[in-house]
Amino acid sequence: MKLLEGKTAIVTGASRGIGRAIALVFAEHGANIAGTDLKYDENAKTLEKELNEKGVKCKMYASDASNFESCNELASQVVKDFGSIDALINNAGITKDNLLMRMTEADWDAVLTVNLKSVFNMTKAVQRTMLKQRHGSIVNMSSVVGVSGNAGQSNYSASKSGIIGFTKSIAKELGSRNIRCNAIAPGFIITEMTGKLGEDVVKSWSEQIPLKRGGEPKEVAETALFLASDLSSYVSGQVINVCGAMNT
Repeated sequence: MKLLEGKTAIVTGASRGIGRAIALVFAEHGANIAGTDLKYDENAKTLEKELNEKGVKCKMYASDASNFESCNELASQVVKDFGSIDALINNAGITKDNLLMRMTEADWDAVLTVNLKSVFNMTKAVQRTMLKQRHGSIVNMSSVVGVSGNAGQSNYSASKSGIIGFTKSIAKELGSRNIRCNAIAPGFIITEMTGKLGEDVVKSWSEQIPLKRGGEPKEVAETALFLASDLSSYVSGQVINVCGAMNT
């Protein structure tokens, strides 16, 4: 059974990592994908080709989720190109980790802008369409760090915690129009970024996790699939940890 047959999903930061996994899983379940990244590069072109070959419609857009006008332009173009916006996955994000004593104002501002303001920008941009449709699912990518905090990541933690508060508020604001809003809090997920940490670091992290391993991007993507589909029709305003019991 295809859970998203004929629906259109916007996935920000779709060219790599968790965003790419979400786009692939959604396409396997029949969703048409409007993916974004800062540039329409080879990663974007490869994903676009791969998904179109699966029999769904996919178009990748060069769009800056941290820029308010860019998000409005994107939402309008997606409606023109696809006809609807049924799901929004706010996945775009960056890290600039450092202890507070060494963190610059620029590093703080950059992380809050890309990670948190982008969620406001994109949610506001798709709101009108979803209100007219009287349905929609918004899934925001938070983090276990946004739930429990982490030394050396005060900017990242603040941004991801802010996403949780935003998620709960939007669920209450838009619920009467059948628009749901939830957040996913991934733990230690094996991506290109973690691959740069080195085998010993990954092993050390994994040993601290009750399931004794890092998560796979597809495992986060399948949680996003649940939240975007009608399987979660009575789930809204929630934060689902995908962390192998790391945060329990």
